[in-house]
Amino acid sequence: MSTPTAHRQGLTRTVLRLHRTALVVWGVFVLASVAYLVWLTEVTADSVHATLAACRDDGPGLCGIGAWRDYTEPMGWISTFMYYSFWAVAAWAGGALIGRELESGTARLAWTQSCTPTRWLAVKLAVPAGLIVLAGAVFVPVYRWAWSAHRDLMGDDWSFPDVFAARGPAVVAYGLCALAVGTLAALLLRRSLPALAVAVTVMIVLNRCVERYREDFWPTAGGGTASAGLWQTRSGGYHPPSHFWPLHLVETGIVLAVTALATTAAFRVLRRRTA
Repeated sequence: MSTPTAHRQGLTRTVLRLHRTALVVWGVFVLASVAYLVWLTEVTADSVHATLAACRDDGPGLCGIGAWRDYTEPMGWISTFMYYSFWAVAAWAGGALIGRELESGTARLAWTQSCTPTRWLAVKLAVPAGLIVLAGAVFVPVYRWAWSAHRDLMGDDWSFPDVFAARGPAVVAYGLCALAVGTLAALLLRRSLPALAVAVTVMIVLNRCVERYREDFWPTAGGGTASAGLWQTRSGGYHPPSHFWPLHLVETGIVLAVTALATTAAFRVLRRRTA
């Protein structure tokens, strides 16, 4: 006779098999981003420095602008893509991971094969959530190292939205939140395309609200003038770089709280509709 552990393992394998394309694409994206960060930092940066040094010897002008952009623009795009990847996670969770299976009846078939709805949803969430956390554990340390390695070549700042999130666990929190919101939308609507649209919209609104009030998550250091490394706020105060972690952890906590609420709501909706 099969055991609950065997059922969980079988369901996990089913999730991996059904969604292997999306999971592989996500893994390749993260690993490619990490590899490119290493290449930019260890190879491209030396070439850019050499070009800029030669340009200084030739006198002022536009010499070296192209080489500088070859470094700073790819670094910026990597953080931007990783930051806003929560759109893709929300769409996938609402449209494919949960929405499509509810719409097609695949979920009910699984529930009739010695798998309770709660266990089904738990495994459905645990597999991608684990991969999101693992990806963040790999990406964030590498990005922090790469972002700090050649600041003289960078045209961004620690307060930029994508940089701010990608340098810590907030980027993981957004992914987990998108997974939970997409799942809740799918369970409420039971249609893949509407759930996809609602999940992405909710995540965009949440992200914009958090970005709007991000500077208020920690007391400012008082009045100050714009200078390198200082984040000027609407109120006229400023945040020095030392405020990064307090601000970042508060934001991470807010996003994780929304994640917990959405996850709890998803399980309650599932239990109510399958009781």
